[in-house]
Amino acid sequence: MPLETGTEAEGKVTGVAKFGAFIELSTREAGLVHISQISNSYVTDINQHIKVGDIVKVKVLGTGKNGKYDLSIKLMRQTAAIPKPFVSRPAVQKERPQPGTLEDKITQFLKQSDERLLGLKKNTEGKQGVRKRKKKKVETLNI
Repeated sequence: MPLETGTEAEGKVTGVAKFGAFIELSTREAGLVHISQISNSYVTDINQHIKVGDIVKVKVLGTGKNGKYDLSIKLMRQTAAIPKPFVSRPAVQKERPQPGTLEDKITQFLKQSDERLLGLKKNTEGKQGVRKRKKKKVETLNI
């Protein structure tokens, strides 16, 4: 009977590799706990956290290739030790100017956009080396 995602199970560590630990579940099925799912802290050496023969509680994250399970030990440890809630300071509110009419806002927006476009034009003309060219005289033929 296959395990569903989110199911908690118990298993025995059958192998340890650089990338994770192989677990044989009580249902005689195999799974892998990736190194990122071993602990809440950064894991450089799996052997410091888990050893072959250990009995561990795992949570099923999903089914992987070849019908093996993706497992997590980290999620089981998270539910055991719930961290303290974050307490923030009350925010200091800045005084904002009173909103004006729609026409005032549009006028202010147009003024700001014209100033920005003028600055952008000056900046790009200076970089492109725009030169004033002499107009060529065009002769017209009178027939």
